[in-house]
Amino acid sequence: MADAAGLFPGKQFISTVLEALDTKTAMSGEIARRYLMRAGMAGIVIGIMYGTNYAVIAAFGNVGLGDWTAIGRMVGALLFGFALVFIYYTKSELLTSNMMIVAIGAYHHRTSTMKALRILGLCYLGNALGGLLVAILLRFSTVSSSAVGDQMSAAVDHKLSYLSEGLAGWGDLFVRAVLCNFMINLAMLLVYNGLLKEDVMKSLVMIMSVFIFAFLGFEHSVANTVLFLMVGLREGIDVGLALGNIAIALVGNFVGGGLLIGLYYAYVNDDAQYLRRQAGPDDGA
Repeated sequence: MADAAGLFPGKQFISTVLEALDTKTAMSGEIARRYLMRAGMAGIVIGIMYGTNYAVIAAFGNVGLGDWTAIGRMVGALLFGFALVFIYYTKSELLTSNMMIVAIGAYHHRTSTMKALRILGLCYLGNALGGLLVAILLRFSTVSSSAVGDQMSAAVDHKLSYLSEGLAGWGDLFVRAVLCNFMINLAMLLVYNGLLKEDVMKSLVMIMSVFIFAFLGFEHSVANTVLFLMVGLREGIDVGLALGNIAIALVGNFVGGGLLIGLYYAYVNDDAQYLRRQAGPDDGA
């Protein structure tokens, strides 16, 4: 009989995720206010770090020694990568990683549809409220004025343009959202699976995953929500297009993180059927 541990090496990852799910289920039910606050902190972190990304792009664009914008995009995306590190180590709650967790829980019948939706719904609300707080603070400061604000506005225009391009644009947005959360939860898989022992390596994995999605222009539903709030409060925004962008990004993020990572790894590490087959038919004893 082959060693089941060797055939299903991701069992520790699954057990760690299921333990996290139990905690999130309890928090979102019994102490929902604190769960909402933890989600709010993630939104605040994303708001500040996403703003930093555009500030870095603007700073490199103003160097005056040729077009340094591409370098600015690289440095900004690298710094934005620390957002996931801050969220993880402050034990804050981020919607996109929770998509993977509830999908694994659903596969193993550890959560119901309503409980999963409650976790995701409260998490998104908290993320949005945290982003709204940052947006309000920036509205009464000069942090996002001038070149920084121009970079943020240009990014919003680009994101909303997907909705104006018809089915081709919607498909592009959807694919970018799928790839975005695939990368985010690939990082969380490596963090949770027990093979990375050092915090430095865990941090590098998270930084690199966010760098890839930010630099390549993948679409993150929470980051988009926060960006739309920051720009919308300052100069206005097409609410209909913004909501459309978020809706498509949410679905794509769930496919990328919930299905391609969560459901996939839950299935390939499910040893129950294999162990029953190895045990053979019931001999009636």
